[in-house]
Amino acid sequence: MTDGARARVSARVGGIAESATLAVDAKAKALKAAGRPVIGFGAGEPDFPTPDYVVEAAAAACRDPRNHRYTPAAGLPELREAVAAKTARDSGYGVSPSQVLITNGGKHAVYQAFATLLDPGDEVLLPAPYWTTYPEAIRLAGGVPVEVPTDESTGFLVSVEALEAARTPRTKVLLFCSPSNPTGAVHPPALVGAVGRWAVETGTWVVTDEIYEHLTYAGAEHVSMPTVVPDLADRCVVVNGVAKTYAMTGWRVGWLIGPADVVKAATNLQSHLTSNVANVSQRAALAAVGGDLSAVTAMRAAFDRRRQTIVRMLSEIPGVTCPEPHGAFYAYPSVRAMLGRELRGRRPASSADLAELILEEAEVAVVPGEAFGTPGYLRLSYALGDDDLVEGVNRLHKLLAEVF
Repeated sequence: MTDGARARVSARVGGIAESATLAVDAKAKALKAAGRPVIGFGAGEPDFPTPDYVVEAAAAACRDPRNHRYTPAAGLPELREAVAAKTARDSGYGVSPSQVLITNGGKHAVYQAFATLLDPGDEVLLPAPYWTTYPEAIRLAGGVPVEVPTDESTGFLVSVEALEAARTPRTKVLLFCSPSNPTGAVHPPALVGAVGRWAVETGTWVVTDEIYEHLTYAGAEHVSMPTVVPDLADRCVVVNGVAKTYAMTGWRVGWLIGPADVVKAATNLQSHLTSNVANVSQRAALAAVGGDLSAVTAMRAAFDRRRQTIVRMLSEIPGVTCPEPHGAFYAYPSVRAMLGRELRGRRPASSADLAELILEEAEVAVVPGEAFGTPGYLRLSYALGDDDLVEGVNRLHKLLAEVF
């Protein structure tokens, strides 16, 4: 094959699907900019401003010449120390600063975890529904995502039995996310412990995403798997960040915590991939994790109020079934009863078709379940203002009620 006949884009990158959640958010914002009154339930982004003391720390950092230069690829030493202290404070998991790698957001931590752990052909057990980035990060690392289905009948909780049934000799890692994006499911401590013990017994690594650790409701409790099962610590990578807890999605600071050899290898990768995270953002994150949790306490109260409102309103729509989420800030209703039925002269065959129809006819942006590996559902983020939430679901109700 001549160079001219070669593909312009590599098969590895050409096969990546666009982030569905970011695509929906971008389309909603473009329509709003064009003058259409679109209400967006797409982005998983708190609508609150970053706390003032965090912003002030960033402003001061801008004026400090120390932050105008390269710093260690693994992160500012004081931030790594603060993340270790925060982890012990919030989840009871004791780690050393050398076990912490500061990354460009939680998404970067997920990518680097898989890039560091996986060889080509290694399988990753991926409970579905799953966050849209997980399978793409696994494939980019040469791994094979193996979906483990869950549904509303079990509260979207994965069982040890289902994991064991999906395990093969090629299984290396389990991806675990609780509280969950997109369902809002929170695995109770006993189940977290059971899954952790299964991982120890089978020699399976666990990558556990704890980005929503502080957003739980109605008595639900987040626990960190290596805290519940200490024997797992040598085969566990925890990913987290400041995005959700401190309303800092745009600052792009996350972290990866794991065994020292894994963190060192991931740091070597990052030294070539991005070097250090932006120093101003790191200084802002230092102020955030070193402070108290008053900011997230206030946000959680607002999210809880919106959670109850959106579940009640969605459940009132004929043909829509909405399980109660106990964490994060997402509702994940089933719309399977709507599919194949006539609506505004069309018969949506999938939740993707239905989401497109909803955007066009009701000017409401939602993310279809196909993005999360489970067709027949819609994800709605309730991290938006109360008035927009009510107006948006009212529009949905008015449109979808035409089906029945």
